[in-house]
Amino acid sequence: MKIVMLEPLGVKEEVVMAEAKKFIDAGHEFVFCGEKLTEEAKIERAKDADVFIIANSKLSAEVINAAEHLQMISVGFTGVDHVDMEACAAKGVRVCNSQGYATNATGELAVTMMLACLRNIVPYNQVVRDGGTLAGFTHNTLHGKTVGIVGTGAIGRKVASLCKAFGCRLLGYDVAESQEAKDLGVEYVSIDDIFKQSDIITLHAPLLESTKHIANRERIYSMKKTAILVNCARGPLVDSQALADALNEGVIAKAGVDVFEMEPPIPADHPLLNAKNCIVTPHVGFYSEESLAERVGIVCNNISAWMEGNPINIKL
Repeated sequence: MKIVMLEPLGVKEEVVMAEAKKFIDAGHEFVFCGEKLTEEAKIERAKDADVFIIANSKLSAEVINAAEHLQMISVGFTGVDHVDMEACAAKGVRVCNSQGYATNATGELAVTMMLACLRNIVPYNQVVRDGGTLAGFTHNTLHGKTVGIVGTGAIGRKVASLCKAFGCRLLGYDVAESQEAKDLGVEYVSIDDIFKQSDIITLHAPLLESTKHIANRERIYSMKKTAILVNCARGPLVDSQALADALNEGVIAKAGVDVFEMEPPIPADHPLLNAKNCIVTPHVGFYSEESLAERVGIVCNNISAWMEGNPINIKL
Protein backbone atom coordinates (compact mmCIF):
# COMPACT_ATOMS: atom_id res chain seq x y z
CA MET A 1 0.00 0.00 0.00
CA LYS A 2 1.01 3.61 -0.52
CA ILE A 3 0.61 5.85 2.53
CA VAL A 4 0.79 9.54 1.63
CA MET A 5 1.06 12.55 3.91
CA LEU A 6 -0.78 15.57 2.49
CA GLU A 7 0.45 18.06 5.07
CA PRO A 8 3.04 18.30 7.85
CA LEU A 9 2.31 17.00 11.35
CA GLY A 10 4.33 19.70 13.09
CA VAL A 11 7.29 17.55 14.12
CA LYS A 12 10.67 16.76 12.62
CA GLU A 13 10.87 14.25 9.78
CA GLU A 14 12.83 11.78 11.89
CA VAL A 15 9.98 11.62 14.44
CA VAL A 16 7.48 10.72 11.72
CA MET A 17 9.80 8.28 9.98
CA ALA A 18 10.55 6.47 13.23
CA GLU A 19 6.83 5.66 13.47
CA ALA A 20 6.57 4.96 9.73
CA LYS A 21 9.42 2.43 9.80
CA LYS A 22 7.02 -0.39 10.61
CA PHE A 23 5.14 0.27 7.37
CA ILE A 24 8.30 0.49 5.28
CA ASP A 25 9.68 -2.69 6.84
CA ALA A 26 6.43 -4.45 5.94
CA GLY A 27 6.85 -3.45 2.29
CA HIS A 28 4.54 -0.45 2.15
CA GLU A 29 5.49 2.87 0.60
CA PHE A 30 5.44 5.94 2.85
CA VAL A 31 5.57 9.47 1.41
CA PHE A 32 6.59 12.17 3.90
CA CYS A 33 5.36 15.76 3.66
CA GLY A 34 7.25 18.59 5.32
CA GLU A 35 5.60 21.65 3.82
CA LYS A 36 2.13 23.00 3.17
CA LEU A 37 0.82 21.94 -0.24
CA THR A 38 -1.39 23.74 -2.73
CA GLU A 39 -4.66 22.12 -3.77
CA GLU A 40 -3.08 21.20 -7.09
CA ALA A 41 -0.09 19.60 -5.40
CA LYS A 42 -2.40 17.60 -3.11
CA ILE A 43 -4.34 16.30 -6.11
CA GLU A 44 -1.14 15.24 -7.88
CA ARG A 45 0.26 13.56 -4.77
CA ALA A 46 -3.05 11.84 -4.00
CA LYS A 47 -3.47 10.05 -7.33
CA ASP A 48 -2.02 6.66 -6.44
CA ALA A 49 -2.45 6.75 -2.66
CA ASP A 50 -4.23 4.05 -0.70
CA VAL A 51 -4.05 5.95 2.60
CA PHE A 52 -3.96 9.68 3.37
CA ILE A 53 -2.46 11.28 6.45
CA ILE A 54 -3.71 14.81 7.12
CA ALA A 55 -3.86 17.24 10.05
CA ASN A 56 -6.31 20.15 10.16
CA SER A 57 -6.14 21.65 6.66
CA LYS A 58 -9.18 21.35 4.41
CA LEU A 59 -9.45 18.08 2.51
CA SER A 60 -11.73 18.64 -0.47
CA ALA A 61 -13.80 16.25 -2.55
CA GLU A 62 -11.52 17.02 -5.47
CA VAL A 63 -8.48 15.62 -3.66
CA ILE A 64 -10.43 12.64 -2.32
CA ASN A 65 -11.86 11.79 -5.74
CA ALA A 66 -8.45 12.14 -7.38
CA ALA A 67 -7.26 9.14 -5.38
CA GLU A 68 -8.73 6.19 -7.27
CA HIS A 69 -7.37 3.64 -4.79
CA LEU A 70 -8.05 5.58 -1.57
CA GLN A 71 -9.31 3.34 1.23
CA MET A 72 -8.48 5.11 4.49
CA ILE A 73 -7.73 8.55 5.92
CA SER A 74 -5.92 8.98 9.23
CA VAL A 75 -6.66 12.48 10.53
CA GLY A 76 -4.09 14.00 12.86
CA PHE A 77 -6.76 16.08 14.56
CA THR A 78 -9.77 15.60 16.83
CA GLY A 79 -12.40 17.25 14.64
CA VAL A 80 -13.10 16.06 11.11
CA ASP A 81 -15.34 18.88 9.86
CA HIS A 82 -12.52 20.00 7.55
CA VAL A 83 -12.81 16.70 5.65
CA ASP A 84 -15.45 16.29 2.93
CA MET A 85 -17.16 13.36 4.62
CA GLU A 86 -19.80 13.02 1.90
CA ALA A 87 -17.06 12.36 -0.65
CA CYS A 88 -15.49 9.83 1.71
CA ALA A 89 -18.79 8.08 2.26
CA ALA A 90 -19.47 7.92 -1.47
CA LYS A 91 -16.11 6.19 -2.04
CA GLY A 92 -16.41 3.96 1.02
CA VAL A 93 -13.33 5.50 2.61
CA ARG A 94 -12.67 4.80 6.29
CA VAL A 95 -11.90 7.96 8.32
CA CYS A 96 -10.19 7.79 11.73
CA ASN A 97 -9.25 10.72 13.95
CA SER A 98 -6.63 11.30 16.65
CA GLN A 99 -8.85 11.93 19.62
CA GLY A 100 -7.00 12.28 22.87
CA TYR A 101 -3.68 13.64 21.68
CA ALA A 102 -4.55 17.24 22.54
CA THR A 103 -6.63 16.73 25.67
CA ASN A 104 -4.04 18.08 28.09
CA ALA A 105 -2.79 20.87 25.83
CA THR A 106 -6.24 22.20 24.95
CA GLY A 107 -7.54 21.88 28.49
CA GLU A 108 -4.56 23.80 29.81
CA LEU A 109 -5.01 26.58 27.23
CA ALA A 110 -8.68 26.99 28.16
CA VAL A 111 -7.76 27.50 31.82
CA THR A 112 -4.89 29.78 30.78
CA MET A 113 -7.40 31.93 28.91
CA MET A 114 -9.57 32.11 32.02
CA LEU A 115 -6.67 33.16 34.21
CA ALA A 116 -5.34 35.65 31.65
CA CYS A 117 -8.75 37.31 31.48
CA LEU A 118 -9.31 37.32 35.23
CA ARG A 119 -5.82 38.59 36.10
CA ASN A 120 -5.36 41.03 33.19
CA ILE A 121 -2.14 39.35 32.04
CA VAL A 122 -2.14 40.75 28.49
CA PRO A 123 -2.88 44.40 29.32
CA TYR A 124 -0.59 44.32 32.35
CA ASN A 125 2.30 43.26 30.15
CA GLN A 126 1.91 46.45 28.12
CA VAL A 127 1.13 48.63 31.15
CA VAL A 128 4.43 47.74 32.82
CA ARG A 129 6.36 48.34 29.59
CA ASP A 130 4.68 51.75 29.33
CA GLY A 131 5.67 52.66 32.88
CA GLY A 132 2.20 52.26 34.34
CA THR A 133 0.68 50.63 37.42
CA LEU A 134 -2.32 48.44 38.25
CA ALA A 135 -4.50 51.53 38.71
CA GLY A 136 -7.82 51.33 36.87
CA PHE A 137 -8.03 47.55 36.64
CA THR A 138 -10.30 45.14 38.43
CA HIS A 139 -8.76 41.92 39.69
CA ASN A 140 -10.44 38.55 40.12
CA THR A 141 -9.51 35.00 41.06
CA LEU A 142 -10.63 31.79 39.43
CA HIS A 143 -11.33 30.33 42.87
CA GLY A 144 -15.03 30.35 43.66
CA LYS A 145 -16.21 31.06 40.12
CA THR A 146 -18.99 29.11 38.42
CA VAL A 147 -17.54 27.58 35.27
CA GLY A 148 -19.97 26.36 32.62
CA ILE A 149 -18.54 23.64 30.38
CA VAL A 150 -20.29 23.15 27.05
CA GLY A 151 -19.26 19.69 25.90
CA THR A 152 -18.09 17.25 28.56
CA GLY A 153 -16.00 14.90 26.47
CA ALA A 154 -12.35 14.25 27.26
CA ILE A 155 -11.24 17.88 26.92
CA GLY A 156 -14.25 19.24 28.77
CA ARG A 157 -13.57 16.80 31.61
CA LYS A 158 -9.90 17.83 31.69
CA VAL A 159 -11.01 21.44 32.11
CA ALA A 160 -13.42 20.33 34.82
CA SER A 161 -10.64 18.59 36.74
CA LEU A 162 -8.37 21.64 36.49
CA CYS A 163 -11.11 24.06 37.53
CA LYS A 164 -12.07 21.77 40.39
CA ALA A 165 -8.52 22.12 41.68
CA PHE A 166 -9.03 25.90 41.67
CA GLY A 167 -12.16 25.56 43.78
CA CYS A 168 -14.75 26.31 41.11
CA ARG A 169 -18.38 25.33 40.93
CA LEU A 170 -18.88 23.26 37.77
CA LEU A 171 -21.89 23.33 35.46
CA GLY A 172 -22.10 21.18 32.34
CA TYR A 173 -24.10 20.78 29.18
CA ASP A 174 -23.92 17.87 26.73
CA VAL A 175 -26.40 15.81 24.76
CA ALA A 176 -25.00 12.76 26.57
CA GLU A 177 -24.25 13.22 30.26
CA SER A 178 -20.95 11.77 31.48
CA GLN A 179 -20.67 9.89 34.74
CA GLU A 180 -16.98 10.79 34.83
CA ALA A 181 -17.94 14.45 34.66
CA LYS A 182 -20.49 13.98 37.43
CA ASP A 183 -17.83 12.31 39.55
CA LEU A 184 -15.72 15.46 39.12
CA GLY A 185 -18.62 17.50 40.49
CA VAL A 186 -20.20 18.68 37.24
CA GLU A 187 -23.88 19.56 37.63
CA TYR A 188 -25.75 19.21 34.34
CA VAL A 189 -28.14 22.01 33.40
CA SER A 190 -29.76 23.27 30.19
CA ILE A 191 -27.69 25.13 27.61
CA ASP A 192 -29.60 28.33 28.35
CA ASP A 193 -28.93 28.01 32.08
CA ILE A 194 -25.22 27.52 31.37
CA PHE A 195 -25.12 30.94 29.74
CA LYS A 196 -27.26 32.64 32.36
CA GLN A 197 -25.61 31.21 35.48
CA SER A 198 -21.91 30.92 34.66
CA ASP A 199 -19.16 33.37 35.49
CA ILE A 200 -17.03 31.69 32.84
CA ILE A 201 -18.25 29.65 29.87
CA THR A 202 -15.78 27.38 28.09
CA LEU A 203 -16.71 25.61 24.85
CA HIS A 204 -15.55 22.06 24.11
CA ALA A 205 -18.26 20.71 21.81
CA PRO A 206 -17.64 19.25 18.33
CA LEU A 207 -18.79 21.30 15.34
CA LEU A 208 -22.07 19.83 14.09
CA GLU A 209 -25.15 21.37 12.50
CA SER A 210 -26.72 21.22 15.97
CA THR A 211 -23.81 23.03 17.64
CA LYS A 212 -23.07 25.72 15.07
CA HIS A 213 -23.58 29.08 16.82
CA ILE A 214 -24.48 27.33 20.05
CA ALA A 215 -23.15 30.58 21.51
CA ASN A 216 -25.62 32.73 19.60
CA ARG A 217 -26.58 36.34 20.12
CA GLU A 218 -29.50 35.58 22.44
CA ARG A 219 -27.40 33.36 24.72
CA ILE A 220 -24.38 35.66 24.72
CA TYR A 221 -26.60 38.61 25.62
CA SER A 222 -28.13 36.58 28.48
CA MET A 223 -24.71 36.21 30.16
CA LYS A 224 -23.67 38.06 33.29
CA LYS A 225 -22.10 41.46 32.70
CA THR A 226 -18.97 40.19 34.48
CA ALA A 227 -18.84 36.94 32.53
CA ILE A 228 -16.04 35.56 30.34
CA LEU A 229 -16.47 33.37 27.24
CA VAL A 230 -13.65 31.04 26.20
CA ASN A 231 -13.55 29.15 22.91
CA CYS A 232 -10.72 26.68 22.33
CA ALA A 233 -12.89 24.23 20.35
CA ARG A 234 -14.22 25.28 16.94
CA GLY A 235 -14.74 28.83 15.66
CA PRO A 236 -18.28 28.45 14.29
CA LEU A 237 -19.59 27.39 17.71
CA VAL A 238 -19.73 31.14 18.34
CA ASP A 239 -21.52 33.91 16.47
CA SER A 240 -18.39 36.06 16.20
CA GLN A 241 -20.22 39.28 15.36
CA ALA A 242 -22.56 38.82 18.31
CA LEU A 243 -19.64 38.18 20.65
CA ALA A 244 -17.76 41.22 19.35
CA ASP A 245 -20.86 43.38 19.79
CA ALA A 246 -21.37 42.09 23.34
CA LEU A 247 -17.76 42.89 24.25
CA ASN A 248 -17.83 46.34 22.67
CA GLU A 249 -21.15 47.20 24.33
CA GLY A 250 -20.06 45.93 27.76
CA VAL A 251 -22.75 43.22 27.78
CA ILE A 252 -20.08 40.74 28.94
CA ALA A 253 -16.65 41.42 30.36
CA LYS A 254 -14.05 39.49 28.36
CA ALA A 255 -13.36 36.63 25.98
CA GLY A 256 -10.52 34.29 25.12
CA VAL A 257 -10.61 32.98 21.55
CA ASP A 258 -8.25 30.43 20.00
CA VAL A 259 -10.39 29.40 17.02
CA PHE A 260 -12.18 31.25 14.24
CA GLU A 261 -14.28 30.44 11.20
CA MET A 262 -11.05 30.04 9.25
CA GLU A 263 -7.50 29.02 10.02
CA PRO A 264 -4.91 31.78 10.58
CA PRO A 265 -3.97 34.20 9.22
CA ILE A 266 -7.23 35.82 10.32
CA PRO A 267 -8.47 38.76 8.18
CA ALA A 268 -7.69 42.12 9.77
CA ASP A 269 -11.37 43.12 9.62
CA HIS A 270 -12.57 40.10 11.61
CA PRO A 271 -14.89 41.44 14.33
CA LEU A 272 -13.09 39.69 17.19
CA LEU A 273 -9.72 41.19 16.24
CA ASN A 274 -11.27 44.60 16.77
CA ALA A 275 -13.32 43.83 19.87
CA LYS A 276 -12.59 45.15 23.36
CA ASN A 277 -11.18 42.87 26.04
CA CYS A 278 -10.68 39.91 23.73
CA ILE A 279 -7.55 37.75 23.94
CA VAL A 280 -6.86 35.94 20.66
CA THR A 281 -4.39 33.18 19.81
CA PRO A 282 -3.70 31.50 16.41
CA HIS A 283 -5.32 28.09 17.01
CA VAL A 284 -2.68 26.74 19.38
CA GLY A 285 -4.87 24.74 21.76
CA PHE A 286 -3.64 21.43 20.37
CA TYR A 287 -0.10 22.65 19.84
CA SER A 288 2.67 21.49 22.14
CA GLU A 289 5.77 19.42 21.54
CA GLU A 290 4.32 16.67 23.69
CA SER A 291 0.90 16.58 22.01
CA LEU A 292 2.29 16.70 18.47
CA ALA A 293 4.64 13.81 19.15
CA GLU A 294 1.75 11.85 20.63
CA ARG A 295 -0.49 12.42 17.64
CA VAL A 296 2.10 11.01 15.22
CA GLY A 297 1.86 7.76 17.14
CA ILE A 298 -1.94 7.83 17.09
CA VAL A 299 -2.05 8.58 13.36
CA CYS A 300 0.19 5.60 12.58
CA ASN A 301 -1.59 3.32 15.07
CA ASN A 302 -4.85 4.16 13.31
CA ILE A 303 -3.38 2.89 10.05
CA SER A 304 -1.91 -0.24 11.64
CA ALA A 305 -5.20 -1.12 13.33
CA TRP A 306 -7.11 -0.58 10.09
CA MET A 307 -4.65 -2.76 8.14
CA GLU A 308 -5.15 -5.49 10.73
CA GLY A 309 -8.92 -5.31 10.31
CA ASN A 310 -9.61 -3.72 13.68
CA PRO A 311 -9.99 0.02 13.01
CA ILE A 312 -9.95 2.43 15.94
CA ASN A 313 -10.98 6.07 16.45
CA ILE A 314 -13.57 5.63 13.72
CA LYS A 315 -15.41 8.72 12.47
CA LEU A 316 -16.70 7.11 9.26
